[in-house]
Amino acid sequence: MLEILPLLLKVALSIFIYMTLFYSLSLIIKRSDIVDIGWGLGFILVALVSLFSQSYLTDRAILVFFLVLFWGLRLASHIYFRNKGKEEDYRYQQFKKDWGDTFYIRSYFQIFLLQGFFMLIVSLPIIFIAKFSDSPLGYTDIIGLSIWILGFLLESNADSQLKRFITKKKEGKTETRFANIGLWKYSRHPNYFGEILQWWGIGVVALSVSLGYVSLIGPLFISYLIIFVSGIPLLEKKFKNDPEWNEYVRRTRLLLPFPKKI
Repeated sequence: MLEILPLLLKVALSIFIYMTLFYSLSLIIKRSDIVDIGWGLGFILVALVSLFSQSYLTDRAILVFFLVLFWGLRLASHIYFRNKGKEEDYRYQQFKKDWGDTFYIRSYFQIFLLQGFFMLIVSLPIIFIAKFSDSPLGYTDIIGLSIWILGFLLESNADSQLKRFITKKKEGKTETRFANIGLWKYSRHPNYFGEILQWWGIGVVALSVSLGYVSLIGPLFISYLIIFVSGIPLLEKKFKNDPEWNEYVRRTRLLLPFPKKI
């Protein structure tokens, strides 16, 4: 187990420098929500550092690198174009109001470095696969890859459907304020469900390597964050007193995109 510590420290230092650079950029452009773009790209950095810190590259480590690359680039570009030309995300605007004069120092620790710490924990399967992968690809890898592909398709399609719905809403072509098309008919957060599946897919791949079960802390942690802390709760809190939203909640599942019995 101690074998992983040097790589963990190397990845942690890389994340620290990376998030500090993103924090500096946020001061220049006066937008803290740039950290959301940095989230997906940061995992690509982790995968690169983990992969090229090894004396030789394995098929499994290369496979996981490309999975993280596709996910990170898609997510970062999606958030960039979603935010382009708009005001800063309301969550960060609220932080500025609540924290007042201490915002800039607190944002470094409570937004950027905290997300960096979360990134390190979620990345555990990537790090373990890079360090301990010494066996050929097998059935466990195929199962993990299949789960990842399903999650990627769900998340990317959900984001695309939501984008189309928002465009229709702006044009006055929809009667409801909340998405009721495609996957969003059956799940209030199908994109989050897809993201959770992707991390569990990589976690399953990690079961093929020595001590890989320890790295399942990563997908467990991101699932907990999304479902109970910073993902779903923050979004749903915004609409909790909205009658139309409460009706949407009544007929639509939280995560699993299946019809709900009413």
